[in-house]
Amino acid sequence: MNVKPKKYLGQHFLIDESISERISNSISKNKKINLLEIGPGTGALTKFLVQKDINLKTYELDQESIKFLNLKYPKLKVYNEDILKVNWKNLFTSNFTVTGNFPYNISSQILFKIYDHRDIIDEMVGMFQKEVAERVCSGPGTKKYGILSVLIQAFFKAEYLFTVNEDVFDPPPKVKSGVIRISRNDVKQLNCNEKLFFRVVKAIFNQRRKMARNSLKSLLGEQKIDHVLMTKRPEELTVNNFIEITNLLESKIN
Repeated sequence: MNVKPKKYLGQHFLIDESISERISNSISKNKKINLLEIGPGTGALTKFLVQKDINLKTYELDQESIKFLNLKYPKLKVYNEDILKVNWKNLFTSNFTVTGNFPYNISSQILFKIYDHRDIIDEMVGMFQKEVAERVCSGPGTKKYGILSVLIQAFFKAEYLFTVNEDVFDPPPKVKSGVIRISRNDVKQLNCNEKLFFRVVKAIFNQRRKMARNSLKSLLGEQKIDHVLMTKRPEELTVNNFIEITNLLESKIN
């Protein structure tokens, strides 16, 4: 096989098969699932996914990688499209799982996509830059707790599975990676205006050093909320606290 994919779009190709196998084995096995793999590259993870009894689709931008995958896995569905521009509601006819060794430059965007499509995504198992992985799984009281922590944990159980060192990639990145799993919880809908919830979370974390009442001035205008939660800084607030603040805010601005 002559086709050798180029280094593309800042990707770091995983060359340690044991890591790929471990990621593959971390995906739930309880049913024949629809599985979306983002950025398969040279197929390090794909090699193990094609062995499963699943409905697998992969999305890749690099033409050389696609040629490589088509030769090695002729039955695999490989789509040459930007996954961030694709309508995820049309990917499968029922709920699906997401996986991948995600390119660092779009990893946060993928997580926001998952949040936006939380009603049709059951699970995600993937590799991120370690800092991003830790951010998703961090809880209140930690410096890494942030916007993604709250949004994802409102609808998913988040687990940090393991750390991946730099030397298992070609070329080696300058930072470590982390593999996480998020699984859809039982929350169908938040007990608040979800669009306003999103705005509240972003507004409060965008000014981390301020108390909530100061961070929300742009949303409150001249209105004031006299509540102890408004004296808290973002890292002191739980998901339920953010829901409560959203309801307090909505009662004032409506």
